[in-house]
Amino acid sequence: MNAVSLMVVLCMLLVMTATACSSGSPDTASSPKSGSNPPAETSAPENTADPEMEPEQGAKLMVWEAKEQLDYMKEVAADFEKKYGVPVTVEELAGGDQGGRLATDGPSKLAADVLTLPHDQISQAVKAGLLLPNDVFEEETKASMVETAVQASSYDGVLYGYPKSVETYALFYNKDLIPEAPKTWDDIIAFANTYNKPKENKFAVMWEFVGYYTYPFIGSFGGYIFGDGNSNPQDIGLNNEGTIKGFTFLQSLKKILPLNAGDITFDVKTQLFQEGKLAMNIDGPWSTASFKDHVNFGVVPLPKGPGGEEMISFSGVKSYYVNSYTAYPVAARLFAHFASSKENQLKNYKMTGAIPASIEAGESQEIKNDPITLGFFEQFQHSVPMPAISEVNAVWEPLKAAFVSLWNDPGLDVKQTMDQTVKTIRSDLESK
Repeated sequence: MNAVSLMVVLCMLLVMTATACSSGSPDTASSPKSGSNPPAETSAPENTADPEMEPEQGAKLMVWEAKEQLDYMKEVAADFEKKYGVPVTVEELAGGDQGGRLATDGPSKLAADVLTLPHDQISQAVKAGLLLPNDVFEEETKASMVETAVQASSYDGVLYGYPKSVETYALFYNKDLIPEAPKTWDDIIAFANTYNKPKENKFAVMWEFVGYYTYPFIGSFGGYIFGDGNSNPQDIGLNNEGTIKGFTFLQSLKKILPLNAGDITFDVKTQLFQEGKLAMNIDGPWSTASFKDHVNFGVVPLPKGPGGEEMISFSGVKSYYVNSYTAYPVAARLFAHFASSKENQLKNYKMTGAIPASIEAGESQEIKNDPITLGFFEQFQHSVPMPAISEVNAVWEPLKAAFVSLWNDPGLDVKQTMDQTVKTIRSDLESK
């Protein structure tokens, strides 16, 4: 794009913004209504991610940030003001509260211009017309971020988020008990046959029996919860051939973990791993601090399945989003893009331990020299985002009941059990 074209585009954007602000609605054609799709914006021209893009005159921003990332965000805000001359106020607000506050405070122009949301909250925010698309920096974001993070930050084919950090679970292993990290479930089974001593509470591996941690036995074998990337509740894949195969394999592992599902809790496996009795623990980065002073451990991607399948985990993605009611949509877009840069994701990692969504950040020496974070980052690339649609709430309890039953009774017929599970889920969805 030449300079003249760019100036025309920016002028048009500023005129649209001024018009929207004067009418008391966000920078869209009309005020969004709860439960409806947000009004369409004029689409951004190609290659508008230009370093010369200027914020509005007199722009000032407010950003919401959780307590644990407050110091990091204040540094980012100061750097942004230094670069663009736009003052940024950082207000503390717990991550789980930001979506709700946006819904109540957005229309009254009291909400932050930029906030952070987990990916499973964006569908409701988009339907209520509370978020602006990541249009200006869309192509750059798609090229620079891990694909799963881009997918999780999109809704109905439109990118809204500026990925900030990612999380998933992987395999912790005690190096004093198993010096070489296992690469396959066959490796784990062979180790368990020599290590397990149930009467002494010594076990090779544990994971929690909830849908989040048991998904690898679904997605890795060709099963799924909902079709179309977990967004189509009309297509339930929990009784298809892949899920049946995966849960049949899951049943076979009872011989190396001879406990009922109810006896395998987060607290139990955490304590056993700390005490050096549990050799391997499937868990997430949130547990790293609990083990650092107790265990000589490493973290690697989940072991491959019996047919060489990569084990696909569920993942979560946090991204920056721009409030559709912001009075400064250009400055807010610039800030969200600036905060999600490779450099700032690495700053976030250094200050808080957050795992970057940026491809380049993940390949940086800082991450490569940190084998713990690298293990999670590598597993994230073999993950899918948790379903972000409300219909998934009809899935969790029947699914948990199914795999607990199949685990506690390895003789139970997998196909019949999963057919009944899907029937229960469909009935619940139809009733709503």
